[in-house]
Amino acid sequence: MSKVVSGIIPDEAVFTDFRRQALSSDNWCSKYEKNGMEVWVEIPPASSQTNGPVVHKIRCRMNITDVSAATMYDVIHDGQYRKSWDPAMVESFDIARLSPNAEVGYYSWACPRPLKNRDVVTLRSWQITGDEYMIVNYSVKHPKYPPKKDLVRAISVLTGYLMKSTGPNSCSFTYLSQADPKGSLPKWVVNKASQVFAPRVLRCVHKAGQGYPEWKAKNSPELKPWLYPEQSTLPIMDPAELTLQRGDSLENVDESFKLDVHESEKSEDSS
Repeated sequence: MSKVVSGIIPDEAVFTDFRRQALSSDNWCSKYEKNGMEVWVEIPPASSQTNGPVVHKIRCRMNITDVSAATMYDVIHDGQYRKSWDPAMVESFDIARLSPNAEVGYYSWACPRPLKNRDVVTLRSWQITGDEYMIVNYSVKHPKYPPKKDLVRAISVLTGYLMKSTGPNSCSFTYLSQADPKGSLPKWVVNKASQVFAPRVLRCVHKAGQGYPEWKAKNSPELKPWLYPEQSTLPIMDPAELTLQRGDSLENVDESFKLDVHESEKSEDSS
């Protein structure tokens, strides 16, 4: 992430690095593969886990045969539509615009019981290059949106989407998340994230892509500020007011002892 420090808005090197990680075959362990979907988790170098935050890195990819890359790109951008398909979202809103292709926003999501819910404040930026569409984000500190008492403020180190066109109505859709959830998570959470939650979200995203053209036709069809910056009604913010959010400035929450509610109930039933 050192490439971002000189300027808070990502430069071409950040997008290049994200694309490299999204397509890389090194140090990834496949955790799920079914129906054109695959989920990997990174095998971290042994030295990286001795000190510093525990960063969880997951990559998901699906081959979509009935929705274009451009439509999937619109789906991820469209905050109004997200409310109808994102099963984990608690609250999401855009805060301010930083440049024609960058903005800062807030997102909170529900974690599986009995874990605490998480939230992030992120700087999001995007670009279209030929037949590829990319959206990247990472955590920032915003003076008006400090951590909340009832939520754990997580850290996005580098998260995003790569959508590559494979035909007029088909694409490869890749999601990569490199994040510090700010806590010692129990192993069942890590396993469920890759084997249950991620495939479930991918199916939701695909279904959202299938339904988007019909929905958008009825909901401000011409309004796409991510394609037409002049349409944005967000207040302009000076990027200098933001700083990168580092995990070491936030409280760690040890939840490693917490059992999966379903597993706990099963063990109680059997005793």
